[in-house]
Amino acid sequence: MDLVYRPRRLRTTESLRKLVRETRVSKESLIYPIFTMDGEGMIEEIPSMEGQYRYTVDQLPVIMDKLIHSGVEKVLLFGIPAEKDSMGTQAYDDNGIVQRAIRFIRKNYPAFYIVTDVCMCEYTSHGHCGILDGTYVDNDKTLNYLDQIAVSHVRAGAHMVAPSDMMDGRVASIRSALTEAGFKNTPIMAYSAKYASAFYGPFRDAAGSAPSFGDRKSYQMDFHNRKEALKEVKLDVFEGADIVMVKPALSYLDIIREVSDQYDLPVAAYSVSGEYAMIKTAAKAGYIDEKRMIGESAISIFRAGANILITYFAMELAEMMDRGIIG
Repeated sequence: MDLVYRPRRLRTTESLRKLVRETRVSKESLIYPIFTMDGEGMIEEIPSMEGQYRYTVDQLPVIMDKLIHSGVEKVLLFGIPAEKDSMGTQAYDDNGIVQRAIRFIRKNYPAFYIVTDVCMCEYTSHGHCGILDGTYVDNDKTLNYLDQIAVSHVRAGAHMVAPSDMMDGRVASIRSALTEAGFKNTPIMAYSAKYASAFYGPFRDAAGSAPSFGDRKSYQMDFHNRKEALKEVKLDVFEGADIVMVKPALSYLDIIREVSDQYDLPVAAYSVSGEYAMIKTAAKAGYIDEKRMIGESAISIFRAGANILITYFAMELAEMMDRGIIG
């Protein structure tokens, strides 16, 4: 057959396929989530997330050393306090669990870049992401508390804060609070398009953050909506976000693509606990090749337009890059 163009020519060898890859990734684009908890000398496996653990601050070297060995040196910290109350006071306590973890990492692992989750759900006795007025989360009252959390994290040494609460106006409020506290150069990675998703189930087990009543649909986004995500991102950009995020990742690749196409800020995607649990469970049952599924899923997120991937598979992906399977 007389064909002028044969696409298969560029697929003939592994070396050639790597040469012409359209999507390239690196370890520098990966962030690993860590759950740290009050107490001493404890490491607890998260039942719904096989291979993921909660660590007391003194046990953080167990995971930090593994991350160093893998070449992943960016973390996203979540805290699980020993005590919770209606106002989430441990979230903005300068001696709170995340604040202590930050100081420990800064002292013992200075090469690491620390991002902190700014929210109240892990700290409130009711499990919602803000201050309640009856059974309704009071948006504007919550902002002051989010400001206090962000400032306390940065004061402890966090390099970047990531508000995940989905309150209206929180990026502008946090930006103003950080500037007033002398931290005008601290970046904000906003959970901009965060959907009310069933994929968060294992995380709520990990962080003990399931709401004690109702749900979060009055502040997290309806998964039917596409244009609303673009509006949320636009507002966060206007308010001063430095990085915008889409969460979850795999079922929202269309949103990642549209955000990436329309905005010139870096785009992060969070491959959430439910995505992790599905892969681990299917692999354990022998239904899939775990490593190949991890790699293909991650590449699909980057191919959609993400520049940054928050993932529980960060170390596995780093190993795959070392072996040339992806990259």
